[in-house]
Amino acid sequence: MRDDYRTVKERGEAEIIIKKSRFISSVCRAETEEEAMDFIAEVKKAHHSATHNCSAYMIGEHDQIQKANDDGEPSGTAGVPMLDVLKKQKLKDTVVVVTRYFGGIKLGGGGLIRAYGSAVSEVLSSTGVVERRLHHLMKVTVDYTWLGKVENEVRLSPYPLDSMDYLDEVSLFIFVPAAEEDTFREWMTNLTNGQAEISCDRSEFLEFDI
Repeated sequence: MRDDYRTVKERGEAEIIIKKSRFISSVCRAETEEEAMDFIAEVKKAHHSATHNCSAYMIGEHDQIQKANDDGEPSGTAGVPMLDVLKKQKLKDTVVVVTRYFGGIKLGGGGLIRAYGSAVSEVLSSTGVVERRLHHLMKVTVDYTWLGKVENEVRLSPYPLDSMDYLDEVSLFIFVPAAEEDTFREWMTNLTNGQAEISCDRSEFLEFDI
């Protein structure tokens, strides 16, 4: 499993107008090609009267699925520049559709490339990008005599405290970056003189704005 990667923050839409043509860009996360195709179909249905609905997506830990579609625009003037923006921003599991309503003025090949690239940059800027970092939710169980010290040190640390369970002993659930688990275990063991029971409860991604 990958430890961290960049993707779009959320589903979003943005619009720019270039020489009377409307370029409406729609973006969404997609972890499978099927999800990407479903999103593209949804946008095409919503904009069925548009001149073009061009698309691009990158999916997979190693970007193994990459597709670009010009949807009737001259070859290489729409889908590829859209895909290039996703690559330059190092986004994964992301699909984007740019809908064009032709305004009557031709843009030429270079103009189209710039327009479609700008449309994708605009929606990514307005929607936002996040880095998803793999964390382990560590469970630290101690006697109540250790609670004050451990809780205080955790709250002063860079490790987010998720929750606490108060039973016969107290358990603290703490998010730790996957790469720092060994460091965290050593720190907690030293902090409690080896009196803490430490285990990994589960793993999940936390998201950080870029």
